[in-house]
Amino acid sequence: MVPALFLGFAALLVATALMVILHRNPVTSALFLVLSFCSLAGIYILLRAEFLGMVQVIVYAGAIMVLFLFVIMYMNLQHDVETGAQIAVRRGIGWMVGGLLLLFAGLLAFRGWAPGPVAAELPAQGNGNAAAIGKVLYSRFLFPFEITSVLLLVAMVGAIVLAKGRPSSSDTEAA
Repeated sequence: MVPALFLGFAALLVATALMVILHRNPVTSALFLVLSFCSLAGIYILLRAEFLGMVQVIVYAGAIMVLFLFVIMYMNLQHDVETGAQIAVRRGIGWMVGGLLLLFAGLLAFRGWAPGPVAAELPAQGNGNAAAIGKVLYSRFLFPFEITSVLLLVAMVGAIVLAKGRPSSSDTEAA
């Protein structure tokens, strides 16, 4: 049952990831990305990483995708002003990169490559994986965790400044 579910979630993840990059409408692409995050959460849960699966749904599919959709809808999306030749070159490069990746995947499958074990050892019984992640995150990876939080704070302030925009001349005269 688990291998069939894993294959189902993996196929759904690949299909929705392809739809994210192939669909023209950015809102629809963002919704496919939400489905992609949910299928990845299903894979996490199948691999006995329930905490990561729930964080995947809550943080990525919930909070970050709402922010993405807000930004996409806030921007006034214009039609592409590129010429047909520029679009053809961009598509050609995309097809070449996709072909190379497919060739690489086929080579890996042909040579019998398989990933190693997911974890060297299972977490101790009684401790959830949330406790194990917390211990590692706040001890061994404390500095990268703090740097990441500072970067996210700077990005949030930058997004607010960009969304606020420049004051117009009528705003400065009224003040």
